[in-house]
Amino acid sequence: MIDLNFPKYNFRFKNSQNKIAVFDELRKKFIILTPEEWVRQHCTQFLMKEKEFPKSLINVEKQLKLGKLTKRYDVVVYNRDGSIHLIVECKAPHIKITQNVFDQIAQYNMTLDAEFLMVTNGLSHYYCKMNYEEGQYEFLKEIPAYKSI
Repeated sequence: MIDLNFPKYNFRFKNSQNKIAVFDELRKKFIILTPEEWVRQHCTQFLMKEKEFPKSLINVEKQLKLGKLTKRYDVVVYNRDGSIHLIVECKAPHIKITQNVFDQIAQYNMTLDAEFLMVTNGLSHYYCKMNYEEGQYEFLKEIPAYKSI
């Protein structure tokens, strides 16, 4: 896998049926290592180690109902009261971050009502704070660390 625009983290790997798997400490199991999973693993480590979000408040790859459609979000970080603080959409490094990617996370957020959004392909990261009163989002240089919320 390629180097990403995140700090270096240590991961556990194993060979599973001639495929490399990475240990996901949030899901507590080995996951087949795809380019998108590589980004997701770095992103969750970034949230826990750099932004100091407690592991217990981070949820990975769960189903989400959007009308009649069932989708899967990549990462959600909860507030202690159960509301959603942050939604993260991870893409493989070769996927460009386009308006369609922002539309996808905005569609998820219509159901989830997060305060912050993050979109990353591991190389480029975009952070937004939602402004529900004006129906728009504001781009940020970074998301605030857990202790500052």
